[in-house]
Amino acid sequence: MSEATAVAVWVRAARPATLWAAIGPVAVGAALAQAQECLRLAPLLAATWGAIWIQIGTNFANDLHDHLRGADGPNRLGPARAVAMGWISAPAMRRAVVVAFAAATAAGLYLTWVAGWWVVWLGVAAIAAGVLYTAGPRPLAYIGVADLFVLAFFGFAAVVGTVAVQCAAIPAAAWWAGLAVGCLNTAILVVNNLRDRAGDAAVGKRTLAVRFGAPFARAEYALLHLAAYLVCAGLAYRSGSLWLAAPLLTVPIAWRNVRALSRLEGRALNPLLGGTARLVLAFSLLLALGLVLGGVSPAQR
Repeated sequence: MSEATAVAVWVRAARPATLWAAIGPVAVGAALAQAQECLRLAPLLAATWGAIWIQIGTNFANDLHDHLRGADGPNRLGPARAVAMGWISAPAMRRAVVVAFAAATAAGLYLTWVAGWWVVWLGVAAIAAGVLYTAGPRPLAYIGVADLFVLAFFGFAAVVGTVAVQCAAIPAAAWWAGLAVGCLNTAILVVNNLRDRAGDAAVGKRTLAVRFGAPFARAEYALLHLAAYLVCAGLAYRSGSLWLAAPLLTVPIAWRNVRALSRLEGRALNPLLGGTARLVLAFSLLLALGLVLGGVSPAQR
């Protein structure tokens, strides 16, 4: 394998399209800090670095352990995975998991110095969730609780944590914004699990789509979108600023995605994965813009 090809394989294994799930919540947290006039560049950059590497480490661990459990077989409907295809050996991927989480830990050590020891516990929990997502005797993705962990870490923890490493006080709006972004990030997982439900069931991967069926997954996807936009509307109403309603501009995209999920199956859902990730990014950036321009009202602090 040439050096250029090897780099391309590792980039593909990192799943760059999924990194928006990590960057979006951090952008919202940064906007909340700016709205409170406590934005600090170095902690923000460290939080961004840490979030990206936790996502990459989770992706690497998922690639490795799904292969070891037989979940990425020849009939896989999603994009090819590096270890399953033999592009990267299992030992090399195991080392890459360690390197990725070590890179995230470096940011965590700096943020601990800046913000306090609570960062250690949050970082340990995030890395543990990333590993245990598909590893261990009872992986989170195999027992139907992964959705809750995505909501917790790619919603609440990412948004509120980004604010907390910069500001003395955490506004209530941070928790609501974390819920909104977390719901849409969870919707990405729902598309993945709906697409893979037949293969997952065959290897004992009991996602919610496997446990409760396709109609449940489609309803969950729609309700997650509804919750995100209701929270957004509530923030705008409470603040008295229309700027915070800016994410509602993405409602037509969300509606198109919900309709697509209602009729697509299997491999045809692959484009919707990217479409949902792009929606998360657009929603997050518009919410961040609204928070900067509209501010956080005293009622939301």
